[in-house]
Amino acid sequence: MSKEIEDHRVHNASGNEPFTSVLARHVSRRSVMRGGAGLAALAVLGLGAGCQMPGLRDATRRTPLTLGFTSIAGSRSDAVIVPEGYTAQVLVPWGTPLNGQAFEWHAGLAMTPERQAQSVGMHHDGMVHFPLDRAGGSREFLLALNNEYIDQAALWAPQGGPTHADQGRRPADEVRTEIHAHGVTLVHLKKQADGRWSHVPDSAYNRRYTSASVMALGGPVAGSDYVRTRFSPEGRLTRGTNNNCASGHTPWGTYLTCEENWPNYFIRREARERDDERLGIGRERGRYGWESAAGDASEQDGEFARFDTTPTGADAREDYRNEARTFGYVVEIDPYTGERAVKRTALGRFRHEGCWPGKLDRGRPVVFYSGHDARNEYIYKFVSRAAWDPADANRPGEPMDRLAIGAKYLDEGTLYVARFEAGGRGEWLALTPDAVTRDGRRLHEALGLAADDQAGILIHTCDAADLMGATPMDRPEWGAVDPSSGDVYMTLTNNSQRTAEGSAATFTGDGQAIDEPGVGFATAPVNAPNPRPDNAAGQIIRWREADDASRFDWEVFVFGAAADDADNPSGLTEANQFASPDGLWFDDRGEGDGILWIQTDNGFDGVAEHTNDQVLAVVPGALGATEDASSVVNASNQQALRRFAVGPNGSEVTGIFATPDRTALFINIQHPGNWPASEDATLATDGQVRPRAATVVIQKRDGGQIAV
Repeated sequence: MSKEIEDHRVHNASGNEPFTSVLARHVSRRSVMRGGAGLAALAVLGLGAGCQMPGLRDATRRTPLTLGFTSIAGSRSDAVIVPEGYTAQVLVPWGTPLNGQAFEWHAGLAMTPERQAQSVGMHHDGMVHFPLDRAGGSREFLLALNNEYIDQAALWAPQGGPTHADQGRRPADEVRTEIHAHGVTLVHLKKQADGRWSHVPDSAYNRRYTSASVMALGGPVAGSDYVRTRFSPEGRLTRGTNNNCASGHTPWGTYLTCEENWPNYFIRREARERDDERLGIGRERGRYGWESAAGDASEQDGEFARFDTTPTGADAREDYRNEARTFGYVVEIDPYTGERAVKRTALGRFRHEGCWPGKLDRGRPVVFYSGHDARNEYIYKFVSRAAWDPADANRPGEPMDRLAIGAKYLDEGTLYVARFEAGGRGEWLALTPDAVTRDGRRLHEALGLAADDQAGILIHTCDAADLMGATPMDRPEWGAVDPSSGDVYMTLTNNSQRTAEGSAATFTGDGQAIDEPGVGFATAPVNAPNPRPDNAAGQIIRWREADDASRFDWEVFVFGAAADDADNPSGLTEANQFASPDGLWFDDRGEGDGILWIQTDNGFDGVAEHTNDQVLAVVPGALGATEDASSVVNASNQQALRRFAVGPNGSEVTGIFATPDRTALFINIQHPGNWPASEDATLATDGQVRPRAATVVIQKRDGGQIAV
């Protein structure tokens, strides 16, 4: 999530041992990972006593990939900074018309519901590339792009800001416009003869899915009593997808968009449920007060009333008490067809940051990883019941029922939550009705559910994970998977409410300090994978699955820090210092090689004084094993981590992929303060502009491959 809209409250009062406590012990026992005991553990996993830990260089293979650029200096300017010899072009900024005849953007344009519904949404975030034919899509493709949230000041700049932003009734058309600015944009992109890129106006592929679009529910929750509403008495439909942060894709060619800070859009004044409290649904006013427009003469089908889930009718089919239970999922979209999107409930209900496919093997289940981006929340894994059949792989340009394939793999399977151990091992805990909780009860009994109520387990995913003893983490954000080794990387962005080991201080869910220990871990003590109290800089971890899929081995890949920080375990310098790692993408270059791209959403003063948010690159396969370091990137090799790009003032750098030929790297610039000034992303703004989030394409001037 963007730090601009982070929910600073802590909703996990489970008392489970948090990751920082595990990590603190793990760091002090680093030799267990690198030395004798660790090798014995690997032998148990069938990896062999002579193997390397996950992703580390195998000395018997060829020379690994080498980065071909020099780390650039930090920057604090209203421009995108790239290495010498590269260009950066602004593409499809917020408000770009998808229909070429609809209207023309200009700085004073007043947005309306109709205009916003026909144009690129606001605050670009996760995105995925989809080829239009079997050629691969290096010169022409379909971009699926999340639009996470809105900047009301920029959206309503021509009128001096939003009406009744904090109190009072919001105007219906302002609310509709804001609803249409959220969601997902699908836009057809093409490379021109001169090497520059543009979108294709009026393409049949251009479309929007917004917070008003009708969507289907799939999986165990669909059709259950938990999701019956006035709009959908049968519990099969809902409207909209909201606060879409990171994303993912499937092997069969669909887009996965993930609902993250959606609870902040709903309120429930009374008759509150267990999941309302656990997920953080408010009592007073939603983030933008959309519920306040209810009762407007133009309202249709409770389009605004649904954001207030307070019961008003005799049962759920007469009001919107269950509306919030139709949110919090991974949403599957077929980018090629425009079919109704489907919320895949089997993957759990929480604040999904993103959803990333694991290593794909014929005849084995399909795996997806997801993090719950909030302080002291968890990492999850979904394992399909169906085994992967290569016949289901995407065939661009050919007719396919991709959503039917999605139902095959995503509607039936097992959801797991991670528990980390200090010795570098971990366990996946199944979230099923008959799972045994940490206090010896069946999970369905502990939640007060029927023995076969998997839908109830999923509605209460976070409570179920609490009861199973999952490890609270420092805001799990983006993941990335090496498709060759299967190694999984995940950013733990930060946690400013983490305490030192042995601390008795705890906080309530609303952040108020109390004296009695045991209420929960709103300020959780450190553990092995989260070893730093008041962790403002964050870290990246990685793990490798065991053969039985119930165990894994993990380690810290790199710690964020300022170069002059006394707490700098990875030995970062001014050339690569960073904090609050957020976006990740593994750029597979073949033959077991690849680049791990890291993006930041920094709020750590020690780094922010030096540079804006940035993009860094490292080749994991080029890092040798060391037995005495607390992280893989360390003082002996940290020069291999290089700063590649820096964003403009006020922005977060997010969303990343490269074309299949690796000649163009795409990133997103979210919530810039005073940018862009022109199509040239590197041109610093002179004066003031109406800020617009945008996609940026980075290319070499000579047309060669990026970063090498």
